[in-house]
Amino acid sequence: MHNLKSISKMLRSLHSSLKKTVNCEPTTVNSYFYYIFCCLFILLIFSVGQSFAENRHSVKWVDDGDTIVLMDGRRVRYIGINAPEIDHKGKKAEPFGYSAKNYNKNMVLSKKVRLEFDKEKHDQYGRLLAYVFLEDGTFVNKVMIGQGHAYCLYRGPNKRYNKKLLGAQRDAMTAKKGIWKNWKEEKNRYLGNKKSKRFHLETCTFGKRTGFKNRIFFSSKWDALWEGFAPCKRCIE
Repeated sequence: MHNLKSISKMLRSLHSSLKKTVNCEPTTVNSYFYYIFCCLFILLIFSVGQSFAENRHSVKWVDDGDTIVLMDGRRVRYIGINAPEIDHKGKKAEPFGYSAKNYNKNMVLSKKVRLEFDKEKHDQYGRLLAYVFLEDGTFVNKVMIGQGHAYCLYRGPNKRYNKKLLGAQRDAMTAKKGIWKNWKEEKNRYLGNKKSKRFHLETCTFGKRTGFKNRIFFSSKWDALWEGFAPCKRCIE
């Protein structure tokens, strides 16, 4: 509000100067347009700065490795990533679930963050869907993946940073960080859906619904994840 009053005062001053300029020197059209330009420029700077400030939010709580709660109570789900679950609703925590939560907590709790939205702003649970950035520009979604605390979770139409997130995941896989450390799995055959970017056991009922033109097969979970596919929660643990 203080900034708004200052801007209004400045614009009134410019307007007064403009009237004097036009009245005293009617032929100085350039001066007239110069002051108009100054007014518009100041308004632009103010509106951008105000928007920039309003998009800063303090983090009140960290639910887990991919969800936070803002000071105003709104929940924010990080776009494009999925972290291992912690125990909830009678379900046991998944491996690395609490290490992912703690890493996220150390990074964002009580900090101010900037939210960047994509085409779809809310999920089916009413949570905000956002790319989250710290004040120093740190891309939180990418860091969580890059440190091996989460994997890529494609969900259209929000795909602005898909390539960047997948690149971070491949770096983490190569370096065997977090969830990729000591990776072991039995060879199996998996059916991927090129449209949804999910992969299933070949015997999965949901996987079998994939249209033939969208089908792709993998011989390991690792290969599917490397290509940016996420596991079906119903058939793959």
